[in-house]
Amino acid sequence: MSGNEWLIIGMIAGFLGLMIIGIPVAISLAVSGFIAGYLGFGSSLFNLMPARLFGVVTNYTLLAIPLFVFMGVMLEKSKVAENMLETIGKAMGGLNGGMGLAIILVGVLMGASTGIVGATVVTVGLLTLPALMRRGYSPSVSCGTICASGTLGQIIPPSLVLILLSDIVGESVGALFAAAFIPGLILAGIYILYLLLLGVFKKELVPAIPAEERAETSKKQLVKDLIAHVMPPLILVFAVLGSIVGGVAAPTEAASMGALGALMIAILSRRFSPALLKETLHGTLVISAMVFFILLCAQPFSLSFRGLGGEQMVHALFEMLPGGEFGAILFLMALLFILGFFLEWIEISYIALPMFLPVFMNYGTDMVWLAIMVAMNLQMSFLTPPFGWALFFLKGVAPKGITTRDIYVGALPFVALQLAALVVLFQFPALVTWLPEAIGW
Repeated sequence: MSGNEWLIIGMIAGFLGLMIIGIPVAISLAVSGFIAGYLGFGSSLFNLMPARLFGVVTNYTLLAIPLFVFMGVMLEKSKVAENMLETIGKAMGGLNGGMGLAIILVGVLMGASTGIVGATVVTVGLLTLPALMRRGYSPSVSCGTICASGTLGQIIPPSLVLILLSDIVGESVGALFAAAFIPGLILAGIYILYLLLLGVFKKELVPAIPAEERAETSKKQLVKDLIAHVMPPLILVFAVLGSIVGGVAAPTEAASMGALGALMIAILSRRFSPALLKETLHGTLVISAMVFFILLCAQPFSLSFRGLGGEQMVHALFEMLPGGEFGAILFLMALLFILGFFLEWIEISYIALPMFLPVFMNYGTDMVWLAIMVAMNLQMSFLTPPFGWALFFLKGVAPKGITTRDIYVGALPFVALQLAALVVLFQFPALVTWLPEAIGW
């Protein structure tokens, strides 16, 4: 191997080593990239750095990120999610596994309105886990259902993952949102089918809410609650996504309307206050700053990788794989799955994925289809032990009696279900590509 190839390997090893010893991901990326680039080319390689950084901070599409984050944080802090969960839980409680089904449905709605995994898992965990334990639900099934429902925000638009992937693969945000819609619903449907089967064959794990408790709320009151607590966020979601997918508004414009809509819902529900606005702005700042800081620090790493000839190394690696294009896709999916055990989705998206994209462009792979499969794969990284973030979020709010083993064991069936959904998308690409093509993206 040439000297540059050794530098590339050393850069990747250095990045992983810095992470292992506890250096923050963004700093690890920047340091390993700068050192490898300087050793290979001196300071000349980084003459392009100001333009790369300027390109990130002035990217109009990425401006949608803080706006969608504001929309999600506002809906979460204003207790809209809490009201939705309570109402849907009462409506579904008569079924074995009904509370679990309610959690999945709320995960779909919160995923479509917030896209923030941590907010969903923490909110649903705090509200439902103690109640599920009181009603005799299995601890592992309860934990797995809550974690899995939270991760739906990674695939159901508007998703931060899809916004970043659109920038990476060079496809429009609207096309990816449209492409992810059916796969997201399919995954939620697989979760629901799993819980229904548990309710039939293992009903002791997921018992129904007692009839006396259900009788406390009349059907008329339940309908009123559904209209009051579920319809407003549902209308907001359809308005935001419909305007993007239908081509009426750009993602950033729709995100700004979504942020305004979330603010109006909080005001109309009489939950708005200066303290709520301050808390929402702080949460938006923290999440957005974290995302953009990692994106900026990824630039020296990716610039050094490309400048040192990393793309040629990757091409050579893929040429050795059997199976051509499909063999390469299977290898990529397996690699991303393994990386998901140790890295966050942002690092995988902006470090691992760009290394391999030129290979698939040469094959003529449909980038929209590939991006949705990558998004589905990255979603599993939130559930895979030992570093799945959804597992950590739930552990932080779990009541006494819930062990780490309960959380890990509960997540594993849902990882298998996500793998099954990924296989379905691989076998039937039309599930991804049909809707974008039908509406002209």
